[in-house]
Amino acid sequence: MTQNNFPERTLTIDGTRIQSIESFYAEINRVFMAKEDWKLGVSLDALDDMLYGGYGAAQGNAPVKLLWLNAEHSRTKLGIAATRAHYLDKLARPETFNHQHWLGVLHALEAGDGPTYFEQICQVFASHPRFTLELA
Repeated sequence: MTQNNFPERTLTIDGTRIQSIESFYAEINRVFMAKEDWKLGVSLDALDDMLYGGYGAAQGNAPVKLLWLNAEHSRTKLGIAATRAHYLDKLARPETFNHQHWLGVLHALEAGDGPTYFEQICQVFASHPRFTLELA
């Protein structure tokens, strides 16, 4: 039992299943959304919303420990190259995405000042006190 008398749940992500940003969301859907009739889209905002809303395996108020196995593999696959490709995809669609914003984050990434996609995922989890992310 945790300090607020809810038993902590542990969910496990297998980092070897993650080869790209898209496969990260496939793994999140496998772990969190297996019993739901809808799936999370490829979006940090969608991940953030899911954690706020407590959908799927994260439903309720109980604390959740997310054990991320093979996290270093995922860190590499979701590193600078994947993040750059993600930003370039956004920049290729200025009618949909704010060109100046994505250009700025691309420049920050390339200057070593911007977070990788892996680091952004970790930041999303860190912004939710009910979730503990353990990288293994």
